[in-house]
Amino acid sequence: MKSFVAIAVLTLGFVTGTLGNAGVAAAHAARIASDPNENASLTEPPPRVSAMFNEAMQPQFAAMTVVGPDGNLWSTGEPWVDGAVISVGVRPLGPAGTYTVNYRATSADGHVVAGSWSFQLTVAGPGASGPAAAGSGPPAADAAENSDEPSDIPVWPFFLGAVVIIGAGVLWAARRRT
Repeated sequence: MKSFVAIAVLTLGFVTGTLGNAGVAAAHAARIASDPNENASLTEPPPRVSAMFNEAMQPQFAAMTVVGPDGNLWSTGEPWVDGAVISVGVRPLGPAGTYTVNYRATSADGHVVAGSWSFQLTVAGPGASGPAAAGSGPPAADAAENSDEPSDIPVWPFFLGAVVIIGAGVLWAARRRT
C-alpha cells in the first residue's frame, strides 16, 4: 500500500511540474495581411479592401467598414468572406486623407476578432460623401476580444488545482483502505 501512495505522490509531482511549465494558449485568429497595406499611400482609390487572417473565418456576423477623413462611410455592400479573407467593396473615394478600415469577424474556432488599419489617399477622388459613420473604431468590440491585445487567462492553474484535488482524493482513498 505504501508503494501505491509513493507512486501516486510521484505521479502528482510529475504532472504538477509538467503543467507548471506549460505556456499560455494563443490560438486566436490574427490579421496577417491587408489590402491596401497598413499605412499605404495611394494615389488612386482601391475598388475593395480586404484582410487576410491566419485561419478561416466564419461568414456569419462579419463586419467591415471604411471610414474616410470626413467621418463618413465609404464602404459599400456586405462583407464577403472567402476562407481566411474578408473583404468589402469601396465606393469611389472622395477627399484626400486617412481612411480607416474597421473589421469584426468570428474565426472558425468561435473567437471574435476585431481591429482596424488605415491607409492614405494622397489625391482626392471623384466620389461624393457617403453616410455618416456611427463611430470611428471597430464595430462594437470589447478590448479583450481585439486580436492585437490578447488577454488569455492561463489554463495551467486550473489543471494544477484539478490534479491536487484528484491527488488528495487518491491519498484519502488509499489511507481509508488501510
